[in-house]
Amino acid sequence: MNFKKLGNTDLEVSTICLGTMTWGEQNTEKEGFDQMDYALDQGVNFWDTAELYAIPPKENTYGKTEEVIGNWFERTKKRNEVILATKVAGPGLSWIRGGGNQYDEKNLNEAVDQSLKRLKTDYIDLYQLHWPERKSNFFGRLGYEHKDEKDWNKFEYILNSLDKIIKTGKIRYIGLSNETAWGLSKFLEISKLKNLPRMMSVQNPYSLLNRTYEVGLAEISIREQSGLLAYSPLAFGYLSGKYRNGKLPEKSRMKLFGDQFGRYKSKNGQSAIEKYFEIANKHGLDFAQMSLKFCEVQTFITSVIIGATTMEQLKTDIESVNLELNEEIIKEINEVQKIYPNPCP
Repeated sequence: MNFKKLGNTDLEVSTICLGTMTWGEQNTEKEGFDQMDYALDQGVNFWDTAELYAIPPKENTYGKTEEVIGNWFERTKKRNEVILATKVAGPGLSWIRGGGNQYDEKNLNEAVDQSLKRLKTDYIDLYQLHWPERKSNFFGRLGYEHKDEKDWNKFEYILNSLDKIIKTGKIRYIGLSNETAWGLSKFLEISKLKNLPRMMSVQNPYSLLNRTYEVGLAEISIREQSGLLAYSPLAFGYLSGKYRNGKLPEKSRMKLFGDQFGRYKSKNGQSAIEKYFEIANKHGLDFAQMSLKFCEVQTFITSVIIGATTMEQLKTDIESVNLELNEEIIKEINEVQKIYPNPCP
């Protein structure tokens, strides 16, 4: 396994992060237990979850994934071997504290306490804001349209609230998710000016089909030591090749929930997938492993979040750390990006 520092902390996190959002929906608790056992045995010490999970979000599965992890901690007594990240949900879901803005002091404290209870632990290593309260671009939205708003919690207030929680020992470090370059830079600026906790990471999408993070956020991540935790590195499985030629395997995410993730079905997206598949095939590489390794080697990335539903997928994904991509492969990948730039943001 390979490791990198989380932000400017002393925490060494594996460059493969175990994603957990399918536990409690596509995966049973036992399957989640098996994944945690195997991943930890392979050196994966960094796990990511959220109060919102399982995915797709539903009221009856809210918090289920954290409960699975908590039950595993209780059974194995291995909490101290894991660097655990979770998230507080942003606004919009009525079954989560009424659905309004979530980052005021009361809601943050309630969210942390409930996550700790479900996770059966007394601390969270990395606590992330799942998406912005303000109206901004995330979850594949492009074309920014500015709207003046007064009802979202300002960054300094949020940082002060999180600082109080950090001082209780319930969380160690903080991070962002689905954030913009302006949002990250503003949080970091206020942290410096006011001597408040700094954002150690940003969890945004990044894959061969979506390299938009490189445009504005990558430089900030490197210069400010606030690296990317890349989610959807396989574009919901499309970059494993399993959906090629119109295939929809039974129990696959796109078979079950494909109507909710249409951005991966674009014409240019499908054309790009075929080009990337040809590169992997030409060089004798597993397509999923090539896709993951391309993410892992980016200097602005701290860790790549994998989300497997089977043990076979999990083993393949973790093994990607041992792959090497030479200059020729990287060049060929970049040529495809020029032809089909970010077809699935």
